[in-house]
Amino acid sequence: MKKIVLFVFLGLFLITSCNKGKADFSLTGTITDATFNSGLSGASIKLYATEAGTTTTSQIASATLDAQGNFSFTFPRDKVETYYIEVQKNNYFEIYEAIPFSELSIEDDNVRNYSTTAKGWVKFHITNIGGQASDVLEYVRQEGKVNCSECCPGGYQYFYGAVDTTFYCVNDGNTEYSGYYWVQGGGSQGPVWTITTPFDTVNININY
Repeated sequence: MKKIVLFVFLGLFLITSCNKGKADFSLTGTITDATFNSGLSGASIKLYATEAGTTTTSQIASATLDAQGNFSFTFPRDKVETYYIEVQKNNYFEIYEAIPFSELSIEDDNVRNYSTTAKGWVKFHITNIGGQASDVLEYVRQEGKVNCSECCPGGYQYFYGAVDTTFYCVNDGNTEYSGYYWVQGGGSQGPVWTITTPFDTVNININY
């Protein structure tokens, strides 16, 4: 009888030892549409994990945001260095945020809230009416979206000679986009600006 009790005790000990340190994380939050001050309903949200000591990142969960922009994930506490949240919705700027393993708790809900904005576009049409080969127009952005894959470059832009060109710049919807231009050696100069419309394109024309 003592042998049976000892065997059962050892079995329970081994099971407990194997499961030690294993538990589930709970991750919840809300994604806000900052353009319209509402939850980002219907967006795709994915959770990725990078294994500890590697550069291997794989998707471990996915969901669709509810009508209020809420999400909830429950996932195992594995040997992971960093988790990543990715949120995507057509005509919105993507969210991609890191969550270090060390910041997560198995005892409490882990809450992460993020926000994004709707995209709007500015269509620039720059035309040198005079068409002199020696003409140089300088343009510099003053207000507008920066540091995104679709953003127009910052700093000074130069346009030489008989220019007739069109390009697009993305911006946050319902937000100002502005710049200043001048022709070297005198001539035309001045500010240009507009308010970008969510999901649509507005025009800025520079003629000199």
